[in-house]
Amino acid sequence: MTRLIVAAGGGGDAVAAAMLDAALYGDEDPAVIFTYAWDRLLVDPVPGPRGVHDFTGLEQLTPSVSTVPAEARPIAPAGSTLPRLAAELPHTFALIDPHQGAEGVTRQLEELVSHLEPASIDLLDVGGDILARGDEPTLKSPLADALTLAACCQVNAPIRLLVAGPGLDGELPHEDLRGILGPLVHAFTVKDTESISSVLEWHPSEATAMLAATARGARGTCEVRDAGLPVPLTDEGPTVHEVDMDEALSRNSLARAVIATETLEEVETHSREICGYSEIDYERNKAAWLSERPPLKLAPDTVLAQLDQFEAEARDRGVTHTTFRHITEALNLNGNQRHNLRELLVSSRPKQYDAPLWRVTTPPE
Repeated sequence: MTRLIVAAGGGGDAVAAAMLDAALYGDEDPAVIFTYAWDRLLVDPVPGPRGVHDFTGLEQLTPSVSTVPAEARPIAPAGSTLPRLAAELPHTFALIDPHQGAEGVTRQLEELVSHLEPASIDLLDVGGDILARGDEPTLKSPLADALTLAACCQVNAPIRLLVAGPGLDGELPHEDLRGILGPLVHAFTVKDTESISSVLEWHPSEATAMLAATARGARGTCEVRDAGLPVPLTDEGPTVHEVDMDEALSRNSLARAVIATETLEEVETHSREICGYSEIDYERNKAAWLSERPPLKLAPDTVLAQLDQFEAEARDRGVTHTTFRHITEALNLNGNQRHNLRELLVSSRPKQYDAPLWRVTTPPE
């Protein structure tokens, strides 16, 4: 019995999809996860999502859909976490290629549904920005979710929209989502996180890290992203809610606008018109800035001294936790140094490692 889970925004949504599959359905016959290869600049120095032509070693599943096996590799200088996910998790990862716009993603999804004949289809978003109107001041990355929602709404198959960890992506506050969230489907537990525990040790997703952390009992305020957005870690963090698909589409102006698009460039144009920006433009600008910045040396004593200052300032802001992505950027290190930074911090101050987050204070004995 095949199940299909569509990871709305790619990245951490794919990891959360694997955890959801294990939690709801068990370990037998793992689901196919349909996801973008879009890992942001910490992993992939090339702005925007990757398509089928950005990889070697993909396996053709349908005329328009390829899967990403463990042996696949992104073509340099691009990067991707998908091959490693395929190596560590039992799921099949099918690639959403957005370069033919919503019509292309719809065609891929229709082929996938026809080929798999899945017993169930879930569209999963961590955080809830798939429910954005488009004008929210805190909204930063609406494009992928809106494109996926637009495609799913055109497929002639029953699809259940699920939002996990409402508010955890730092884009829409949970208070803004409360009125649209439907019935509780699941609340993740410590046991549920075991299925992705090895992935959480290296994957850069902040929202899914906080989803797992709240399932493990972390509470407080977590600072995320390069801008240092504060995200509350509450009892709502590990929850999964169903949302009416038609209501989501009626709220999401960008999703409605991109339904007939045939290129990614068209989708970007609509994003600029409706949201005032394209997040790929942001990545382009940031990538250019990073390429001009000389790499900093990861000197342990210097890093730990800078960490002390960062933590003191964070505590003054009322922050209890942060992510390794945020520490990497706050200390002006580059993405390639994130793993070494994590090892340094965990080995030197293990009591502050509240896996997979970092506590800015030492927990009481």
